[in-house]
Amino acid sequence: MKILIIGGTGTISSAITRQLAAEGHDLWLLNRGNRSAELPENVKLVTGDINEHPEEVMEKLGDETFDAVCEFIGFVPQQVERDIRLFSGRTKQYVYISSASAYNKPVRQHVITEGTSLANPYWEYSRNKIACEAVLMKAYRESGFPVTIIRPSHTFCEREAPVGVNGSNGSWQVLKRMLEGKPVIVHGDGSSLWTMTWNEDFAKGFIGLLGNPQAIGEVFQIMSDESLTWNQIYQCIADALGVEFKPYYVASDYLAAIAPPAYDLRGGLLGDKAATVVFDCSKLKRAVPGFCATTRMEQGLGKAVRHMLEHPELQREDPEFDAWCDRVIETLENAKKSFGC
Repeated sequence: MKILIIGGTGTISSAITRQLAAEGHDLWLLNRGNRSAELPENVKLVTGDINEHPEEVMEKLGDETFDAVCEFIGFVPQQVERDIRLFSGRTKQYVYISSASAYNKPVRQHVITEGTSLANPYWEYSRNKIACEAVLMKAYRESGFPVTIIRPSHTFCEREAPVGVNGSNGSWQVLKRMLEGKPVIVHGDGSSLWTMTWNEDFAKGFIGLLGNPQAIGEVFQIMSDESLTWNQIYQCIADALGVEFKPYYVASDYLAAIAPPAYDLRGGLLGDKAATVVFDCSKLKRAVPGFCATTRMEQGLGKAVRHMLEHPELQREDPEFDAWCDRVIETLENAKKSFGC
């Protein structure tokens, strides 16, 4: 197939790029070229910023048409409206990456399907994704624009070991606290369930939907069948580090209220990670027979931890977040003492 990926070097799209290139597809990537050194040799790179200079980018593409155009960096309705205008009649399938954070949480039924209602009062990012979906499905209904919508949940790779609460520099400072024997903040009591998917597993489901007639005009969620509690997730990270897990439990709404805006705990925590999520991917498995996520969460977390330990450039320290954690813990410990605890 001849495929254009808008983006192609992020956590999700990098695995898709590698797998499509390995399968010998005619693969084109459209992005700003910041990570071109990481691309497989048989990928055609079109360098440009479609958000800032769409007409210039389309000039570089010329009269090329595609079997699929995959949009990984569309975050607001104006961007997908632009794509509808630019790629109508030039692709047989337009694949849009939305987000499972768009689901209304906490859900009324604990198992989430593609039919679960969409709403997120906590997170503008998610509301924008919902609006983008609405624009695309309207174009499909009214003009036959060949859209497929994908809703990933928390997809990760070797570049970072995901945690529930971290600062603006990512998760390394949490891992560093563990290595130093310090307590780490865990939202709630750590018992809510969360689903994370290794990016190479996600790529298998995604690629199975490309050129798939069952996918046109449909929405699919792609994720692992495995769900762990946050306590189990942090324990996996501690085990990979070879240290003791020392949790300090703090209510999610309290964390969201006191965190600096840069930590985005209102959206990313209250609007997503604080809720139990278990997904039913039977619709995907009907469209892509044989799909199965084969990397257990504990295996993926181990890979990520080892990779971060081996690559100092990924160890982005965050002393402000570290001090904030200490302050939160000290404040709550003092509050306990004031009540004689």
